[in-house]
This record gives sequence, C-alpha cells and structure tokens, in this order.
Amino acid sequence: MLWIAILASFVSFLDSSVINVALPAITRELGGGITTQQWVVDAYLITLGSLILVAGSLSDLLGRVVVLRAGLVGFGATSVMCALAPTSEVLILARALQGVAGALLVPSSLALISSNFDGAARAKAIGHWTAGTTVAFIAGPLLGGVLVDSVGWRWVFGINVLPIAVTLFMLGILRAEEERKKGVRIDYPGAVLCVLGLAGPVYALIEQGNYGWGSLLIQIPFALGILCLAGFIWRQKTARQPLLPLSLFSVRNFAVGNLATALIYAALSIGGFIIVLFLQQVAGFPATFAALALLPVSIVNILLASWFGSLAGKFGPRWFMALGPVVAGIGYILMLASETPVNYWTQLMPGILLFAVGLSATVAPLTAAILGSVSEQQAGIGSALNNAVSRVAGLLGIALVGLVVGNKLELDGFHRMLAVTAVLLVLGGVVSAVGIQNHNPRREAP
Repeated sequence: MLWIAILASFVSFLDSSVINVALPAITRELGGGITTQQWVVDAYLITLGSLILVAGSLSDLLGRVVVLRAGLVGFGATSVMCALAPTSEVLILARALQGVAGALLVPSSLALISSNFDGAARAKAIGHWTAGTTVAFIAGPLLGGVLVDSVGWRWVFGINVLPIAVTLFMLGILRAEEERKKGVRIDYPGAVLCVLGLAGPVYALIEQGNYGWGSLLIQIPFALGILCLAGFIWRQKTARQPLLPLSLFSVRNFAVGNLATALIYAALSIGGFIIVLFLQQVAGFPATFAALALLPVSIVNILLASWFGSLAGKFGPRWFMALGPVVAGIGYILMLASETPVNYWTQLMPGILLFAVGLSATVAPLTAAILGSVSEQQAGIGSALNNAVSRVAGLLGIALVGLVVGNKLELDGFHRMLAVTAVLLVLGGVVSAVGIQNHNPRREAP
C-alpha cells in the first residue's frame, strides 16, 4: 500500500518539476512565446491548486481507493492528450484537465497512508512518501532535459503512462480496505468560485501583454475574478462544511506561516521558471544542461534540510524561517551579476548555492511551525491548506512573469525577475521574524 501511495504522488510531483525544462521546445514547435509558456504551467496549477481541497472531501465521501484510481486513469489519459496536442491551445486545455486529475492523487495517497499505518509506522511511511516526492523533484528536470534533447518534448508527458500503469496494476491485485465517512458534504459552489476567482486574475496578468490593461478583455475577467474570490471567502464563512476552514487562520503561527509560504513559494516558482528559460533561450544551453543548473539546490536540500529541521525543533522555527529566506534572497541578488555570454560557474553557481542553503534552512522549520500550530485532529486539513497555498502562490508568481519581463525574455528582463524573486524571499523572512512565535501551543480541536 505504501508503494501505491508513493507512485501515485510521484507522477503528480514529477509533472510539476519536469515542465519548465520542456517549455522552450514546446514554444519552438507550437509557437506562442512566453505567454504560451506561462499558460502551460498555470493551466495545470489553476485546477490543481483550487481543487485539491475538494479532492480531500471526495476521498472521504467516495472512498480513497475509488478517488485514487479515478485520478490515476485521468492523469494517464490527459498525459497522452498533452503528448499528442497538435496546437498550444489543445495543450493548455489538456494541462488544465491534467491538474484536475492531479488534485485527486496527493490527498488520496496521503489518506491511504493515514488509514493503513499507525504511530511510529505512520511517521516512517510518511518519511518514505516524502523521499519519493523529493526524488520526483530531483529526477524530473534531469529526465525532462534528456527526453527533450533526445526524443522530443512530447515524451515528457508520455513517460507518465508507465508509473501510472504499474500503480493501477498494484491497486488491482491488492485489496485495500475502503473507508467512507457519513455526512460529508462537498462545497461545490465554493469550488466553482475558487476556480473562477483564480482563473480571472491569472488570465488578466498573463494576457495583459497582448491586449493592454485598458482592454475590456482584460478588465472584465480581472474584475469578475476578484468578485468570485470575495464570494469564495463569504461562502467559506457560511458553508456548513467549508473547503477552507477560515477559523484555522485565527491561529497566529498558522496564519503567519501560510503568508510566509505564499511569499516564499511564489519566489521558488518564479526562480525555477526564469532560470531554466534564461539558460536555454538566452544563454543557449541544451535542455539537459539547463536542468542540471539547479541540481545543487536538491543536493544541498537533501544534505542539510533534516539538520536544520532538528535545530528548529531544539531552538524553535522563528529565526530559521526569518534568516533562511533572506539568505536565499541574497543568493538571487548575487545572480544579478550575470551577463552575456553566460558563465554559469562564476555568474550563477555561487548564487544558486547560497539560495540552496537558505532554502534548506527554511522548509522544514516552516512546515513544523504550521503543523505544530494546529491540533492532531486538524493536521490533515492544515497540511492540505498549506499545500494549496503553495500551489496558488506558484500559480500567481508565474502569472506575474509576463508583466515584469514583457513579451520576450532578454537579459534585462531576467535581471528584473531575479530582483522580484529576491524581494519576495526577503519579505517572507521579514514576515516570519515579526509574526512567528517559537512557543505556540496547539489549537484545541473544536
């Protein structure tokens, strides 16, 4: 059962990490420039980020295995659709549908672990699950680079079929106990408002470069999206079983930690997106070498993250969450020295290494501060909310790229995005320094 949970999440995390490397090749074949590149990433994140909480409710209502199987079949089908897409419009639609399927995978896989393991065994199983998703993040860009440079970008999506088929086979031969909760209500109006509320502003931010802010084609979706977001918040205050329990945000560390998450993860999405594009489209690196450029981040994180997590457990998370993002931001400031022709080793590598150290000091304390602020009974929804916040932050971060860079990525635009990324990271550190408390008692479950 553990391997089923790991493999099911693996494909979702793999697809999130592999896509940036393939973007230049996609636009060379299908056209569309940076706008298409933004939509290929954000179409997936809109549906994934807005529906991940709905997926948790569906797992309780219909059963985890049923939802997991549906997610796997859907992810496989939409991956094939992405691989065969004849136009950029079809690819963007397929990516949005892939996000719907991806939203079903992560909550259901974690729920399987929770229902089949207890105590120390559960903690160990979650550790294995986390290791599997980390491998996906590391392997994704490297695998994507090799595929793009050898057989083409379409195989970046086609490769998903193999792990999905293996997982479905394992689900078929193992008899998992199905758990369904009675009295679960799914907030469908809330889900619709959330999707529209995210899609409207994201559309406006991405397409403003093509139509201009004075166009009704930009103003109307932006305004309707903001109204839908306001309606979503109102709905969460009044619904009997809301997707987003707003009461959790009355807990200081939870609220501040999620604000820091939004700032930091927006920066992470922007940074990974812009560096890989710059190295391919401006510096002329092959896709494989561009993917290798960020490998030090994963290696340093594996080596140092658990150590920083242990230190945060001993001394409290506040100053790790404060200083870590600032160090990471300074890493991006160092990269402002980059020029053309690009010398990766002297212009980018020092900043990437410093960023990696700062990120390693941040992630485990951030997670500990958020989950440590809620009761064990609320840990599931707390984790899901934090996951959704990080996804939505990444979505909005990518949407901002066109506004800052323009219609074509050049050295000046790259420098502007590095500066924006650094500012977001430093703000995440400042918010943590001001708001996080080292001794925050768990909230009692209602």
